[in-house]
Amino acid sequence: MTTFDELTTVHAFRDDALGEHDAVGLAAAIRRGEVSAAEAARAAQDRVRAVEARLGAVQTYVENPVPAASTGGAFAGVPTFVKDNTDYEGLPTGHGSAAFRPRAARQHAPFARQFLSTGVTVLGKTRLPEFGFSPTTEYVGAEPVRNPWHTDCSAGGSSGGSAALVAAGAVPIAHANDGGGSIRIPSACCGLVGLKPSRGRVVPSALSRQLPLDIVSDGIVSRSVRDAAAFLAAAETYRPSRKLPPVGLVEGPSSRRLRIGFLIDSVHGVRTDTATREAVEKTAATLGRLGHTVEPVELRIDPVFADDFRTYWGMLSFLLGVTGRSLGEDFDRRRMDSLSLGLREDYLRNWRRTPGVVRRLKRTKEAYAASFRGLDLVMSPVLAHTTPRIGHLSPTVPYATLIERIVGYVAFTPVDNVVGTPSVSLPTASSTEEGLPIGVMFSGRPGSERKLLEIAFELEADRPFRRIQDL
Repeated sequence: MTTFDELTTVHAFRDDALGEHDAVGLAAAIRRGEVSAAEAARAAQDRVRAVEARLGAVQTYVENPVPAASTGGAFAGVPTFVKDNTDYEGLPTGHGSAAFRPRAARQHAPFARQFLSTGVTVLGKTRLPEFGFSPTTEYVGAEPVRNPWHTDCSAGGSSGGSAALVAAGAVPIAHANDGGGSIRIPSACCGLVGLKPSRGRVVPSALSRQLPLDIVSDGIVSRSVRDAAAFLAAAETYRPSRKLPPVGLVEGPSSRRLRIGFLIDSVHGVRTDTATREAVEKTAATLGRLGHTVEPVELRIDPVFADDFRTYWGMLSFLLGVTGRSLGEDFDRRRMDSLSLGLREDYLRNWRRTPGVVRRLKRTKEAYAASFRGLDLVMSPVLAHTTPRIGHLSPTVPYATLIERIVGYVAFTPVDNVVGTPSVSLPTASSTEEGLPIGVMFSGRPGSERKLLEIAFELEADRPFRRIQDL
């Protein structure tokens, strides 16, 4: 049995300008004049330097970080990082790939501007697996991003670099995005709160608008529920959705009791491991004790959903191979890693199925909505088994084995990406043997972020989430 010790666990919490503040708390301290934004940035830089050699979470740094122009934002002066698949003016965007040499972005991406409107100070960009395709942040010929709770283990993906820095206490929040679980998966691995917003809640990327089905949502990873709530309210202030009900600032649990459905095994037959199963069951028992009605539910999803999502996933890899020169003139798809190339080859064998795949994926929302009849939320695992060791999901693993392992691991999160529904990972449990965090996921109807945040606040208040600095 492996236990936590100074060799396997790393964090940066110390008595400095950041203290143990979350982003909301730090922004409040800055507004009160207890610390300055510059002091907070310097403290964060020192913390990143203290843990980066062991985590490998940072792709590139801003040479002279300065607070954003917005001084009244929810996170004014809070230091943070942007994920390296999103343009930030002056920094290269590498997408985690060795297939090209990235060039400096000429301007901020739409979401980067939305994120900056909250007042954050960007210190740099975080690492991700190639094009965000993998649920772990590992590479061919480069060091992986490591989990601060146990550095022999995966930090998850694709927002693994962001999650590692936040979990280690280097920064309070960091940018993440999610096209199949990439906010929720690293949150589950690293013991964080990870909210994937509804489709259309935040500004879409240029690529998302061009796809037949937009599966990507941007957001943050955080250590507290109130940071997730504050981000969503700030994003809504910057650009309210025309199609979704407003969320506003959620500040705590609701007195309303909910009817919550739960499932433990995936809709396509993947059985959940014992530790994760127990995490869901214990969370269900907690909800029952708190007065909610919790009952089993069966998602009526087409049995071919997993195959269709894999085909769509392969289509994205194929399109990147075709359009890669827009990322860098020296782009060579032959230098893409084995997961990207394997997905591409899968797609080339099945490309004729594309119209049917897209049609069935779009119809998933009807079956999903039917499953929600009489329910407010659905609870499930985030992942089918606990956080794996580095190497288990590495792109150095032969593709046939690797894709089988990924499908057996990422068994729950993609449905919300396809349907466009909001979903949150909460660190409500941990494995008995190694003490690694286990995430439990709540999903709702489109636009139901308020309910998700209220239930998250209630669970956090009932049993505060474990803190790495207390180990």
